[in-house]
Amino acid sequence: MWLGSPETWPLWAGPEPRRAELSNNDCVTSCCGGVFVTVRRRGPHIEWVDWENTHDIRVPLPPEVRFDAAQYEAELARVVVDHSWEEPVDTAARLLAQRIAAADWYERWDLRPSPNGIRVQARGESAAVFVSFVTGRFGEGGTSRWCVMPVSAEEPVEEQVRCFVERISATGLPQERSSG
Repeated sequence: MWLGSPETWPLWAGPEPRRAELSNNDCVTSCCGGVFVTVRRRGPHIEWVDWENTHDIRVPLPPEVRFDAAQYEAELARVVVDHSWEEPVDTAARLLAQRIAAADWYERWDLRPSPNGIRVQARGESAAVFVSFVTGRFGEGGTSRWCVMPVSAEEPVEEQVRCFVERISATGLPQERSSG
């Protein structure tokens, strides 16, 4: 989600307010809930307002927050290049998103990103990245396709991603189900 131009970043504050998801329950938000905030630019400030908690009882809602716009944008830019916080599975998800964007998966199999996208599916000893796509029109006879990439702490993450992308590129996405 942090690839591309700043206007596409999930916490970017552009001319129009943007609703951003800050947390969920390791599930899809429509099932288990999440915490959302509206990010907006107002003069020299960025504001986080209109907090919403959709069944995520773990997180109390904070008050509205105001940031200096220049400092906020500098911090977002730093986050995009600083990966020191990542666990191997987070690095794998980021690198996989970059490799998929650079590969021809979308064109080759007539795919579109799914609402579930690329996400960390599990951490720890069962670490894995979940990648989902949609063929056709989602919800109208489209087909969901997905793949799961296990991530090992024993091998370099870059090598695991390279091998996974090569294997899928050669054989195709392995699973599908109707979404209509």
